[in-house]
Amino acid sequence: MTVPGGVPRPWALLAELTHLCPLRCPYCSNPLEMTRRSAELDTARWQDVMRQAGELGVVQTHLSGGEPLLRADLAEIVGAAESAGVHTQLVTSGLGLDADRLAGLVAAGLRSVQLSVQHADARVSDRIAGRRSYAAKERAAALVREAGLPLGLNVVLHRDSIDAVDALVELGTGWGAQRIELANAQYHGWALRNRAALLPSAAQLERAAERVRWWRSRLAGRTELVWVAADHFGGVPKPCMGGWGAVSLTVAPDGTVLPCPAAAMLPGLDAPSVLDRSLAWIWEHSVAFARYRGTDWLREPCRTCSRREEDFGGCRCQAYAFTGDAARTDPACRHSPDHGLVRAAVADAEGDRPGYVYRG
Repeated sequence: MTVPGGVPRPWALLAELTHLCPLRCPYCSNPLEMTRRSAELDTARWQDVMRQAGELGVVQTHLSGGEPLLRADLAEIVGAAESAGVHTQLVTSGLGLDADRLAGLVAAGLRSVQLSVQHADARVSDRIAGRRSYAAKERAAALVREAGLPLGLNVVLHRDSIDAVDALVELGTGWGAQRIELANAQYHGWALRNRAALLPSAAQLERAAERVRWWRSRLAGRTELVWVAADHFGGVPKPCMGGWGAVSLTVAPDGTVLPCPAAAMLPGLDAPSVLDRSLAWIWEHSVAFARYRGTDWLREPCRTCSRREEDFGGCRCQAYAFTGDAARTDPACRHSPDHGLVRAAVADAEGDRPGYVYRG
């Protein structure tokens, strides 16, 4: 289905309700300059975003943050999405979720929960998260299971968690998760600042990938096991969000609308806001969404590459982070003239590792 002008309609919305979070994960990809509480969209604005999203064709929204449970009006936002015909998934650390809160969200129309987990070992999990939180996650998983909602686990893999793949999968199945997402860290925001401390070794990555293959064969038909490939290894870039401005959009806490969550880092993007324009206008007509949409804008070597309709030149934010030019070929690609920058980052990570820099 397309909107006028032949642009496919988006089917997914990432609603970043707040940047506030009780955790201090060193791999967080939220911007270094986070939106203040006073600048967040109010209840009525978020309700209108959900109405517009449904009219635009969005069928699923991830209610995320930061920690969306810090919004007292979360149930009202869920209710607005439900009324608009948009499936809601709560993406949460689990902190602040109790039986009464969950019952209110379910009554409003919440359809599923994705719980973040830092590690299968409670002490290591708490260290990575920057505070005691593992026990709260375990309680949250039990509450979701008792409420009969589908439960997914999301684990960001990095140097200090990637060797625990077996234990993490066992944890997820033990907690009753229908879906376990093992996502190698994406180096944006705070994660970019901590990249040298977070990057695993090539050997770690290879071992983890092999264990995922083994678990997939064992869990086939019972638990969905998702592996989000690492950007810095393998020489093949991933498509940016399924293609820039192709399948999804992000609304930041202050109403800024972005083609991907990290795109706020790109200078000169001139990202539009729901305070000024409708979601439909932003998707169909804004310069920010058109800038890297499709493949006509690609430079060499991407322009004549056989994979151009698969990876669209890779990640624009990663290209900018490495080269200062968002239009260059993603340096994760082995054919990029800047691929040496990625190889150097990986080589540096094989040496002495710095400790995490936690958000203050």
